[in-house]
Amino acid sequence: MKFFSKDTKSAIEAKGLAQFIAFGPVVFQVAKVMRDAGILEVIEARGAAGLTIEEIVEKVKLPHYGVRVLLESSLGIGLVIINAGKYTITKTGHFILHDPLTIVNMDFIHDVNYKGLFHLDKTIETGKPEGLKELGNWPTIYEGLSQLPPHIQKSWFAFDHFFSDTAFPAVIKHVYKNGIKKILDIGGNTGKWAIASTKYADDIHITIVDLPGQAEMAKKRIEELGLTDRVSFYPVNILDENQKLPKGYDAIWMSQFLDCFSEPEIISILKRCAEAIDDDGYVLILEAFWDTQRFETAAFCLQQTSIYFTALANGNSQMYDSRVFIKCIHDAGFKIVEQVDNIGLSHTLLKCKKV
Repeated sequence: MKFFSKDTKSAIEAKGLAQFIAFGPVVFQVAKVMRDAGILEVIEARGAAGLTIEEIVEKVKLPHYGVRVLLESSLGIGLVIINAGKYTITKTGHFILHDPLTIVNMDFIHDVNYKGLFHLDKTIETGKPEGLKELGNWPTIYEGLSQLPPHIQKSWFAFDHFFSDTAFPAVIKHVYKNGIKKILDIGGNTGKWAIASTKYADDIHITIVDLPGQAEMAKKRIEELGLTDRVSFYPVNILDENQKLPKGYDAIWMSQFLDCFSEPEIISILKRCAEAIDDDGYVLILEAFWDTQRFETAAFCLQQTSIYFTALANGNSQMYDSRVFIKCIHDAGFKIVEQVDNIGLSHTLLKCKKV
């Protein structure tokens, strides 16, 4: 909570931010068009010398009027500045153009979320992902991932993988340091963790637990890599409390998975994990909690990502405050024996054992 305990803005600053929020959809769309149309790129390429509007129009081959309104909007947004009739790019414009985190977030919001967020008010009332109908007719987005249009699917997985790709190299040594060799990967997604584990050591075997559609997507990738002797699959709907988890594993691994569920669902899943592992087995949870972040921007990104879960994913989950999440762990009959913060960009590893 270190970032959110005081109101530090002056009245003028606060009113300015309020206007920025009021025009938020305009700001977003202008920035994305400035990026995608190549306008920021050609301005940056000219460097400190800058470009006139006529020079920009000639380079990007767009109508003068359209370029003009975008540039004037971008001045207020802070993407460009103008001196002596020539535009140059700002630091913010540079990040919009080049920063991997910004690019992934922008594409995810535009392709996956933008239309669905219009239904947020109804979602808050009903507790159901009312915005999901903009993508397809499924109870949650997870049943529909394998059926999303290619460009939307690409942006969803790019967002999901961006954070796990930075965390996995750092966390893998913590996971396997206690001699774990056989691990159940719940919510294995496209097999990223399974693949990383097989590369880490030759004697590790993974079983991926996921929805049938997701498991099939991961299976194709595993087959392409020739890892079918190291990676197995257990297709199941984890929300079906009548479907038990397989036993005989040293540990259960869940990465960026439990944030996809409500608190009662998290407790239910963890209780079934407790049934599946021996008393000396581990449940290993990798999550990003907004209250454990080193930087305010990271906390902000996680807090806003929660609204995706609300409006589109399932209507009842979020990127959690760690205290809320840890209470679920305790309520399910586990204790945390080790907590490692600041893994990758934003993650925390919770190593749990049955009480």
